[in-house]
Amino acid sequence: MSSVSYAFLDNAPVIPVIAIQKLEHAVPLAEALVAGGITNLEVTLRTQHGLKAITLIRDQVKGANVGVGTVCNATEFDSAVDAGANFVVSPGQSDALFDRALLTNIPFLPGAVTATEVMASKEAGFNVLKFFPASTSGGADAIKAFAGPFADLQFVPTGGINLDNAASYLSLSNVRAVGGSGLTPADAIQNGQWEHITQIAREASQLGA
Repeated sequence: MSSVSYAFLDNAPVIPVIAIQKLEHAVPLAEALVAGGITNLEVTLRTQHGLKAITLIRDQVKGANVGVGTVCNATEFDSAVDAGANFVVSPGQSDALFDRALLTNIPFLPGAVTATEVMASKEAGFNVLKFFPASTSGGADAIKAFAGPFADLQFVPTGGINLDNAASYLSLSNVRAVGGSGLTPADAIQNGQWEHITQIAREASQLGA
């Protein structure tokens, strides 16, 4: 198993999945989330601003532990680390990603939703996995079932998770944290409603307590 520490996941139960549409939103959005007690921030590569946003948050937002999501190949992994990402999340897995991650001390969460994918991740040396898309892959019941054959593995489910159903995932012994975009509603970001986002973050930070 990888000796890389995933202790940062214990600092907040929910990881916001952030797609930055306008670069000027990156810093105030991150500040609003951190003010509400949400410190692990997953900035996805779904938009052209992802890498620049990671660097800005790393440099300007005290208390933020910024990571990267939607990493699908080794080149994107390297670019994210160069931008300052402190952890890397992928919706899936590949031998190239496994190999690249094992050459670093960066926490990597490969995606896995089937027993075969979970086994491949475990054999590669990873014991904390992304479960995506959670809601259409069996949800909390599927993750709970994995606790039997894979008792030494933990999951961070994302996809269809919100403040209403997050507790059902966080109550599972093999769920380390959950991720979702519900902490960053697009209209609130567009309108600069940072205090509203801070309030959502406060509610999320109490989940699983």
